[in-house]
Amino acid sequence: MIDPNPPSWPRPRTERPRPRSSLVRRVSWAFMAMLSSAVALVSYRYLAKAGPVPVTIAANAYVNPWLVIHATGAATALFVGPWQFLPVFRTRQTAAHRMCGQIYVAGCVTGGTAALVLATGVSTGPIAGTGFSLLGIAWIAATIFAVREILAQRVSSHRRWMIRSFALTLSAVTLRLYLPASFQLGLDPILSYRVISWACWLPNMVLAELYLTFSNADAIPCTTNRSNLHAGLHHWRNGFPRTCDCE
Repeated sequence: MIDPNPPSWPRPRTERPRPRSSLVRRVSWAFMAMLSSAVALVSYRYLAKAGPVPVTIAANAYVNPWLVIHATGAATALFVGPWQFLPVFRTRQTAAHRMCGQIYVAGCVTGGTAALVLATGVSTGPIAGTGFSLLGIAWIAATIFAVREILAQRVSSHRRWMIRSFALTLSAVTLRLYLPASFQLGLDPILSYRVISWACWLPNMVLAELYLTFSNADAIPCTTNRSNLHAGLHHWRNGFPRTCDCE
């Protein structure tokens, strides 16, 4: 006679294949982190006063001491920035994530402020100066907006602004890719520098906006209703809850 309630045998565990998009994100993150770390380590040479300074940068009217300040702040932001985007780092190492976030913000504001000073002293004309000035303004603004959103516990909006901020931080990487390429191609250095002053960050912003438009960057659960500034400051110092109120 057939038992109407047969025992529930454990089914063999089958691992689901990882989505291809997840693999692409991991590879993209690893490549971004590698480039960012490499450029950061090379940029710290200005702090140690080691290695050559490119001619176009050495000719800046305010190269001393603002180049060292800018390079140190930007390199620090480049070094810690990629780790802030790791989900495991955000959810399991919240204290470290918060501390690195504060270091990143300090690096961006310091590097951006120095960049604004250096932009007024470029030797390649107002076109390059305007390009770097707008980069500095956008970099500082995006970072400050990100801080404002996390203080208000709008985590989704905070992440969007941090993506924009780091896209501008990565202009240090694209700048160092474009400059050697222009030299190797034998292009006019002054004209190249003027073009690169815009090309090193505008495409980054376009790619960031495309990513925000077509990805699930806003998919963050929300359960709490606390969103006042006092609570935000408290949580920024002592840790945020796993789920926060978003827009």
